[in-house]
Order: sequence, then structure tokens, then C-alpha cells
Amino acid sequence: MKVLCLTTLAMLVSAPAWADDPAPKGKDAESWTSLFDGKTLQGWKSSEFGGQGEPRVEDGKIVLPMGADLTGIRWAGEHRTMDYELSLEAVRIDGNDFFCGLTFPVGDDPCSLIVGGWGGSLVGLSSLDGFDASENETSQVLDFEKNRWYKVRLRVTKPKIEVWLDGKQIIDVETEGRRISIRIEVERSRPLGIASWCTTAALRDIKVRPVTGPATPVQKP
Repeated sequence: MKVLCLTTLAMLVSAPAWADDPAPKGKDAESWTSLFDGKTLQGWKSSEFGGQGEPRVEDGKIVLPMGADLTGIRWAGEHRTMDYELSLEAVRIDGNDFFCGLTFPVGDDPCSLIVGGWGGSLVGLSSLDGFDASENETSQVLDFEKNRWYKVRLRVTKPKIEVWLDGKQIIDVETEGRRISIRIEVERSRPLGIASWCTTAALRDIKVRPVTGPATPVQKP
């Protein structure tokens, strides 16, 4: 995230080795729960950032219109806080900054995955030990095309946070003993929300599933 919408990234960061996203099989492939019915914003509320556009559903997708800075939605239903995967597709329609700012719970702490920030190309987690997506080891620069859909998949377990983009792993970071937090600008996205910055974005196929392992509590709204 940044103060100005058109700031150019001042550093180049090497991309990590990419790994294939293991395809779910059997019951795991059927265990996804949809968070978007393709017709309404049922279960979602506007994050009500000051100066934001008004989220709407259009042609089977959620549109986040460009605002003065942030525009977003947050999930108002029950949600897991650990041992889960969340998958969605996102597209940048207009603008030059992040089109998927996904804020999600890691136990009791919030974290944000930024896709296409800091002038349009940065990906990373905000924040780890107080360092945001442009400053910690998850930071990387990738090219994103306007009007192209990208599949984002997030996995949160007690040992680590993992992220895949279009089936290739781009983040694999251990979190034990780390201080996990978010930037104050996206506080209204908590506990689970999606936002764009100075950008018109769209979302579809939002779904979540538990990760096989010890049972973890489900947090009620």
C-alpha cells in the first residue's frame, strides 16, 4: 500500500522459486464453500472506507469501483481463523494499483495479501514483524495485465502462510514467532475482507475450505 496512487516501485526484488499448487483430490475437492452466489452481496458488507466507491454485483462478479483511495467489502458471516484455504479470482479493470488487497485472519491476528500494489506490480504480505509488503521477504515484482483474471489461492496453517497465483506458489513463509499485523488503512477490512486501492477491480469465485488437520474454532460474527 502507498500514500500516492501512482508511486513507482523504487526497488527490484527477485521472484522466488515457483512451485505447482497441489490439486485437491477426493473429498478435499468437494469441500469448498462458496462465499459469493454470483448474484448478490449476501454475506458481504461495504467496508465503508472514506471516499470509497460503492461495491456492486454485475454480470456474475463483484465490482469494486475506483475510490479516492480504498474501496472494499468485508465478510459478515462465520469464518475460520486457522487451518483454511481461501480461493478467488480477481481482475484489474482500471487504475494502476492493487486490485486484490485480501485481509485475512491468522489465529487472532490479521494479515493482508497485496496483489499488484505500489504502482501496479508488487505482491507481498503486510505486515510481518512490522514490515509491510514492500519491505519483508515476501515482497516481489510481477507483471499484471488489465482485464485479465488471476486466480489467487491462500493457505493459512499454524506453521506458515502460503499463496499461489494462477497455480504457481509465490509465497511460502513460516510465521511461528513472527508478529503479524495489518496497516491501519485496511482496518475496516477485518476480519476477512477484500479491497482495491485507486483501482477499479472485480472479484468472482470466492470460496473457502478447511485444511485437513486438528479442528480449529470457527469465529462467529
